[in-house]
Amino acid sequence: MKAQQEGILGVLGGMGPQATNTFYQRIIDRTQAETDQEHLRVLIWSDAKIPDRTAGILGTPDQAEAVYAALLAGAKLLEGAGCTVLAIPCNTSHYFADRLQAQLHIPIIHMIRETVAAIQAMGKKIVGILATDGTVQTGIYQKELTAAGLTPVTLPERLQKTVMSIIYDEIKKGETGSREKFGEVDAWLRQAGCDCAILGCTELSVYRALHSLPPYYMDAMEVLAEQAILRCGKQLRNV
Repeated sequence: MKAQQEGILGVLGGMGPQATNTFYQRIIDRTQAETDQEHLRVLIWSDAKIPDRTAGILGTPDQAEAVYAALLAGAKLLEGAGCTVLAIPCNTSHYFADRLQAQLHIPIIHMIRETVAAIQAMGKKIVGILATDGTVQTGIYQKELTAAGLTPVTLPERLQKTVMSIIYDEIKKGETGSREKFGEVDAWLRQAGCDCAILGCTELSVYRALHSLPPYYMDAMEVLAEQAILRCGKQLRNV
């Protein structure tokens, strides 16, 4: 009977494809399982044709609607296929999360809120945000951090451009990402008094998978993977 009670995870991915691949690997790595049969049942819809989220959100209303429509179509596809919970491994797309949730009968694991809750539980207070322009300018992390009584810190324009370059000019193009560029950002965050920082873009989660980063960085993708495992009725493997 237990197998019937376990959830089926739907992954609305493709934003980008490597980030989706890294997310699924995190789920495999973090699930307490000794056999194939003890792993999650997962249905991945990796729709690389979803328009760029940052460009859509910061563009015209029609561009934003095109992003939303593609996300909703993918979410409905996964819901219709029998998934019991949805994960969206793309921080920027959570700008649309509440609107998407209102059109679905199964829950979306809200990556931003879960990440903020994890930081709050750790007792951190001043939190740096590393994310796309779309995520930063819509304030989705700032809103949740402030509501939790934490202080959000965003980067100055020069370093925000550096983060965007790591995401778009490097990781999304299949490169590993510049340690030198990231080092500049790291130094600024620590000088600014941040006691932790959020990797608030799944391409930055890919960067973390390729480079060794300290626990100072809270990886939103890691939080999402953990919640996906738990909500599908499985246990976490310690790493």
